[in-house]
Amino acid sequence: MINTTDILETINMIQEENLDIRTITMGISLLDCADSDIENSCRKIYEKICKRAEKLVKTGEDIENEFGIPIINKRISVTPIAMLCAASGGDPVKYAKILDKAAKEVGVNFLGGYSALVQKGFAAGDEILIRSIPEALATTDRICSSVNIGSTKTGINMDAVRLMGQIVKESAELTVDKGLVGPSKLVVFCNAVEDNPFMAGAFHGAGEPDCVINVGVSGPGVVRAALSKIPDADITEVADTVKKTAFKITRMGQLVAKEASKRLDVPFGIVDLSLAPTPAVGDSVAHILEEMGLEQCGACGTTACLALLNDAVKKGGVMASSHVGGLSGAFIPVSEDAGMIDAARSGVLSIEKLEAMTAVCSVGLDMIAIPGDTPAEVISGIIADEAAIGMVNSKTTAVRVIPAIGKKDGEEIEFGGLFGVSPIMKVSTASPAKFISRGGRIPAPLQSLKN
Repeated sequence: MINTTDILETINMIQEENLDIRTITMGISLLDCADSDIENSCRKIYEKICKRAEKLVKTGEDIENEFGIPIINKRISVTPIAMLCAASGGDPVKYAKILDKAAKEVGVNFLGGYSALVQKGFAAGDEILIRSIPEALATTDRICSSVNIGSTKTGINMDAVRLMGQIVKESAELTVDKGLVGPSKLVVFCNAVEDNPFMAGAFHGAGEPDCVINVGVSGPGVVRAALSKIPDADITEVADTVKKTAFKITRMGQLVAKEASKRLDVPFGIVDLSLAPTPAVGDSVAHILEEMGLEQCGACGTTACLALLNDAVKKGGVMASSHVGGLSGAFIPVSEDAGMIDAARSGVLSIEKLEAMTAVCSVGLDMIAIPGDTPAEVISGIIADEAAIGMVNSKTTAVRVIPAIGKKDGEEIEFGGLFGVSPIMKVSTASPAKFISRGGRIPAPLQSLKN
C-alpha cells in the first residue's frame, strides 16, 4: 500500500535536501571488439557503444521527468582498454579518441575504462596503456582512467606505484592550461571493484555481463537533515537513523535502476549507495560528521564518526536491495565537499588525517590538491601508503591527487562545476625516493590466504 507520508518525505528529500540519482552507468564489454588491427578494433568499439547506449541518455531523461527524481549523470564504463591493447598493439591513444567520439555521439557525461589492472605485474598492453594516459586525458574531453596497482590477494606492485607517481605528475603538466583535468580524471586503486558506476574510477570488469545497468545514489543532505532532528540522541540512535535513511535512499535507487533496465532491455546490475558530496550547500559528508557532534571535520573523533556513518549506510542499503555493490559508503573528496573545503582551509583537516579516515570509508584520498612542485616519488609514496591501507584491511582504496602546477600549499585552485575548489594541502617533503626506486612487489598479507 502506498504511504502518502513516505511520498511527501521523498519529495522533500529531493527538493530541500539534495537527494538525487548521481549516475546511471551502462557497463559495456568490449572483449568482442578485440582485433589484431587497431583500426578494426576501434571501428567495432564505436559501433557497439553507439548501438548499446543509443537510448541511454533519453531513457534517463524520461525517467527523471516521469518520476520527478533528478538523475545528474548518464555514463558508460567499458572493459579495461589495456586488454584490447594486448591484442592490437599500436598507439593506445587511438582507443581514447574513439571512445571520446562515441561518448559524445550518445551524449553521456563521462566514459570510464581507459584502464589497466596490474596488481601482480604488467601483462601485454598494460604498460603501453599506462604510459599513454597523460596524452589520452589531455587530448579527450570525456574519458576517465584508472589503474589498479594492488590487492589483498596479490600484494602491491611497486613498479606500478613508481610509474603512477610519474604519470600523475605528467598528466598535471600536460593539462595545466585546461584546469588540470588530467589528474582529476585519473584514479589509482587498490582492490578495485568491477561494478563501480562512479567516475573517474569506473570500468566494466571481465566478470561482468556483456551489458549491464548500474546506478549510483547519493544523499548526504538527506542524512544530515535526519540527524538534525535528533540533536540529543545517543550514538546507537544516530546509527539507527542513518541506517533507516540509507534504506529509503537505496529504495529510490532500486526503483530507477529496475526501470532503466526494463526500458533499455539490459540486465540490472547493482545499486551503489555512496554518499558522494558536491560543493553545493547542504550536500556535504563533512557536515554529517559535524552534525554528529564535531566542531569541525578533522577534529579528534572524526575517524570514529566516519566509521559509524559508513557502516550504517551499508547496513541500510543491503536491507533495501539484494544487489548493492560498487563502492557503497561515504566519499570524502576534498574539493567536492563544502565542509571538507572549509576544514582544509582552516587547517583542522590535514592530508594525514584524511589518510586515517580512508581506513574506514569508501575509496580513499580523493580530489586533493597538492603543491605543484611535489616530486613524482612523493606522489608514489602517497599511493603506496593508501594501497597498504586497502591491502591490509581488505577494502577498496584509491588516490586521486592533483599536483597544482605553479601553486604552493596555502593557496587555492578553482576547478569549477562538480569538482569545486580546493585549498592546496601541505605534503611532507621528506623523500621516499630510495624506497620507491627499489621496485618489486610488497607481498600479500596473511589474510589473503582464506581459500
